[in-house]
Amino acid sequence: MDASDRDRRADEARAAADRLAADGIDGVALTWVDTTGVTRVKAVPLARLPHAAAWGAGAAPVFDTFLVDDGSVLGQFAGGPVGDLRLHPDLGRLVPLAASPGWAWAPAERFDQAGEPHPLDGRWLLQREVGRLAGLEVRCGFEVEWCVSRGTGDAFVPATTGPAYGMIRLVELAPYLRDVLTALAAQGVAIEQIHPEYAHGQFEVAIAPDDPVGAADTVVLVQETIRGVSAAHGLRPTFAPKVVAGAVGNGRHVHLSVLRDGVSLMSGGGGRVGLDRDGEAFVAGILSRLPALLALGAPSVASYLRLLPSLWAGAYACWGVENREAALRMITGPAANLEVKCVDAAANPYLLLAGLLAAGRAGVVDGALLPEPVPVDPSTLTAEERAARGIERLPTSLAQAVAAFEADEVLAEALGPALVDTVATVRRGEIVLFENVDDETVVAATRWRY
Repeated sequence: MDASDRDRRADEARAAADRLAADGIDGVALTWVDTTGVTRVKAVPLARLPHAAAWGAGAAPVFDTFLVDDGSVLGQFAGGPVGDLRLHPDLGRLVPLAASPGWAWAPAERFDQAGEPHPLDGRWLLQREVGRLAGLEVRCGFEVEWCVSRGTGDAFVPATTGPAYGMIRLVELAPYLRDVLTALAAQGVAIEQIHPEYAHGQFEVAIAPDDPVGAADTVVLVQETIRGVSAAHGLRPTFAPKVVAGAVGNGRHVHLSVLRDGVSLMSGGGGRVGLDRDGEAFVAGILSRLPALLALGAPSVASYLRLLPSLWAGAYACWGVENREAALRMITGPAANLEVKCVDAAANPYLLLAGLLAAGRAGVVDGALLPEPVPVDPSTLTAEERAARGIERLPTSLAQAVAAFEADEVLAEALGPALVDTVATVRRGEIVLFENVDDETVVAATRWRY
């Protein structure tokens, strides 16, 4: 980042600040997502926005090694009290927060003091992976599940009494859900649908597809908007993988479609179920690396309390057409896309999408082929039948996922040694944190962290 870049950023920020001042904005929240999946923030007064745009707001690099309980670990490349980074707002995503009056939001890009991108920054890494797609275009969208509790206590008290997917839930919380939709629309977020989900007090919004960086930015904005609307209604939301031990948890599924020259490679081709040849290879690349990708997409000890068979969580490494028990669900029709079901909101969305793009790209380079699709719940097959079909259970613990992650050469090349070491160090830190405790303790410790 040279002097002309800084001058340009400052000029753009002054114009933006004038517009925000007219809307009654006094402060700007600059967010990034840490390795453990928690959204962190530094905020600046509106008058300070031009300086933050040009020179950044200070933040310690130790956040790369924070754990879910706000403790930290020390890795080979990150951790400890030394160093400083600068948070520069992406002014292209700057928006007033409809659920937090007087505040605006922008995702932060993390640079060092010399103006070079921070190599552990997930957003920068995702931008780099998008640039490596070699003629392919990927569109992404998230499904966001959350559970709503009454009051502010640590116990979860469902805010609705109605049945799963029941209209009763919508009626009981109609003003709340209306305000969620209104706030998101005011911020320019396109929502395709909203509905009650299976777990107690659970709802879901499906976000319209966008480019990968835009999709990751938007899912952060959506979750913090839901948090703001909930607070205004005296409610408390949680996006945690497991809210009640033994019950269904929250996922945050990813939908991916692959295009070339604006034409979808997910239908109308000669590969499996109409996939174009490169579309099939992209999906096959993801499928082959799912165990390793879970270190990014199911990164908490609590994630493996959710990732269980016959709960529509996608606990087996297989794919199927409209099969909600497969880790990869192929959705057909005019908007054909791939749904990755085995991931949750403990994931840093930038790191997860970067990993998915790297895995898909490697599949295309290798000309990977998909096995036969699985048309049933894999858990209803015998062990022998699963073995004959090549269906394996995904990791059942975070430790297993970390081992697969560290052994994967494609992800190692895409992420780089510093980030691989930092991710593995943080994951092992959480494993130690919850060593020899029961499920109830894990759930209670993570319920309100996401």
